[in-house]
Amino acid sequence: VNQEGTELFENYLNDLDLFFMYLSNYYNVKLYERDTLIIFDEVQLFPRARAAIKYLVADGRYDYIETGSLMSIKKNVKDIVIPSEERHLRMYPLDFEEFLWALDNESLMDFIKVFFEKKKPLGAALHRKAMDYFRQYMIVGGMPQAVERYVETKDFERVDRVKRDILELYRADIVKHAQGYEMKVEQIFDDIPAQLQKHDKKFKLSSLKKEARFRDYEDAIFWLSDAMIVNVCYNSTAPNIGLKLNMDRVTMKCYMADTGLLISHAFDENGIVSEEIYKKLLFDKLEVNKGMIMENITVREWVNKFNNKEFESKNRVIQCNAGWYDWFCSDDALAGRLKKMGNIIKDIKSDYILDNFRVWFKNNCPCDYPLYDDFRFEPIMENGDATETAATKAAETA
Repeated sequence: VNQEGTELFENYLNDLDLFFMYLSNYYNVKLYERDTLIIFDEVQLFPRARAAIKYLVADGRYDYIETGSLMSIKKNVKDIVIPSEERHLRMYPLDFEEFLWALDNESLMDFIKVFFEKKKPLGAALHRKAMDYFRQYMIVGGMPQAVERYVETKDFERVDRVKRDILELYRADIVKHAQGYEMKVEQIFDDIPAQLQKHDKKFKLSSLKKEARFRDYEDAIFWLSDAMIVNVCYNSTAPNIGLKLNMDRVTMKCYMADTGLLISHAFDENGIVSEEIYKKLLFDKLEVNKGMIMENITVREWVNKFNNKEFESKNRVIQCNAGWYDWFCSDDALAGRLKKMGNIIKDIKSDYILDNFRVWFKNNCPCDYPLYDDFRFEPIMENGDATETAATKAAETA
């Protein structure tokens, strides 16, 4: 907004009739009472407009939406009263269904839902089509600018440039807003791909600094989570209602908030992800722990893959991608043990679990008992709402 626009808020808020008259003529838009929506875009750049919301809402003639950078909105509050009339809505990257909509495919997800509810397979041809779209979604991610560029160009390298611009904006925000612990924030941010590439069940601070303790990095982790740059998944010591009451904040995992950004963040040796790497990801030929990417899929999506026999191979990499994190049995035994647990998981009916959790597997070795397996669920959809919940014993095998 130029100087003329800002002067409206400085000079005419005490006379809203005059204010709206000037606003209507300045933008050459007719305002209709109770039928016009006024948007304050990037409101953090002019806090005075944000403070004016209190009076504008009380006036009651029009509705208002404020948009802006989360970190800047929280910082730029000097000399203003934050209006209690604000209702905050957090915006997340596009999910898979919204990604399909952007590609003008409004039928595939409904088709998948129908077959899932009937507990019938899609069929080989449709399954391949769905997986092609899903791999595209993993590569592009759900950031609106990246999706828009992909829709326009179908060029992964151009999409990658958009994602790298976003990552650079993240780094700029870290330097600007995480004052006092910006180096620790950047350390955690840069280490996320390496941590997810491993099969560890928690983020190891020792990889950042020898003898590092959680209290040394707690503020940095909270900042990244609060900025919605990452999703932090905390351990819950008891799988009961009210998971936060049993949350162990010291034991946690850290995920990128967007899978597409994770890929650009992980494969950055040459400053840009080559088309060749994207082709390998697209055709499922890249030798990498895809678990760090697939950990963001839901139990429902895992069940679809299980039903389509994608985890039947005894190949160690495939079993790791299926969700195995730790085991004492032989590698060749994992597929059979997974099948027993998968037959239990696929009978889960709760939409909340199916759509908000991921699943992982462990083979345990008690001192005085035979080996046994369990599977565990972790919330992945909501940031900061606890984790590592139920451990369900699925099979005991000597």
